[in-house]
Amino acid sequence: MSKNPFPLSKDELLKAYRTMRTIREFEERLHVEFAKGDIPGFVHLYAGEEACATGIMMHLTDTDRIASTHRGHGHCIAKGVDVHEMMAEIYGKATGACRGKGGSMHIADLSKGMMGANGILGAGAPLACGAALASKFRGDKGVSVTFFGDGASNQGMVLESMNLAAVWNLPVIFVVENNGYAESTSVDYATAVDSYVDRASGFGLPGVTVDGADFFAVYEAAGEVIRRAREGGGPSLLECKMARFFGHFEGDAQTYKAKDENELNRANRDCIKMFADRVREAGVVTAAELGAIEKEVEALIDDAVAAAKNALPPTPRELTTDVYVSY
Repeated sequence: MSKNPFPLSKDELLKAYRTMRTIREFEERLHVEFAKGDIPGFVHLYAGEEACATGIMMHLTDTDRIASTHRGHGHCIAKGVDVHEMMAEIYGKATGACRGKGGSMHIADLSKGMMGANGILGAGAPLACGAALASKFRGDKGVSVTFFGDGASNQGMVLESMNLAAVWNLPVIFVVENNGYAESTSVDYATAVDSYVDRASGFGLPGVTVDGADFFAVYEAAGEVIRRAREGGGPSLLECKMARFFGHFEGDAQTYKAKDENELNRANRDCIKMFADRVREAGVVTAAELGAIEKEVEALIDDAVAAAKNALPPTPRELTTDVYVSY
């Protein structure tokens, strides 16, 4: 083996690959299963964006909080939410992370610091500010991360949250997952600034833009802003530019995309392939080791799907449980 030129150990590199492969396999399988008509509600797939969630979440612990989006499966997996519970939740089964009553857009696991996916654009930003404020008062050096897309970046609550975080010097990271489209609207059409770093500057926040398909670029940039937040340096913005391989939702005709755009992105902007090529060519990880992970992940997703299909849905008497908190 060659000397490791990367900022992570071999075990950490394999962990990163396993996380990204798990997200990809989970989403590719959902694409197939959803078409069969057995999954209720909408599904928004994260395939193509795996390096962003993985590169950021490798710096976080279970006590750090994240607020996700409608496209939240990747965030859940990278934050450590159980894949079987996620799949069962998407199928609407009682064994799900939210007992089958939340579905794809509302998966949450507070034990992992995952405050929930959210069907309301930009709604995670004030939640992350609240969690960051709590950490600041406790003095536990915890950080919060809120994810939102290029479309949600124009929501008033996101901009208000950025201002609030700056005024109160909160340990929160605003992550713009810029995949170029707000549903079907191009970012060039809907956003006046050329860079979201300019948006951050308007609130006095430092910001950086990275190639979201480059795991190492995301990992290093995220490490810096998260370290800064833990040490009391306040909020930051991280923009990750990337491409989603599927439509906005399953069933999206994607007529707003250029011909062969998805195929070209898969060929030239696949973050997992780029990662695998780099670590293999550096002689740190072998193709056999990566292949073994791929087989293990495939078996995991197969088992999760089978278990979800065989599980029971919640009963009618559970309709009003998990709705109110008893203090």
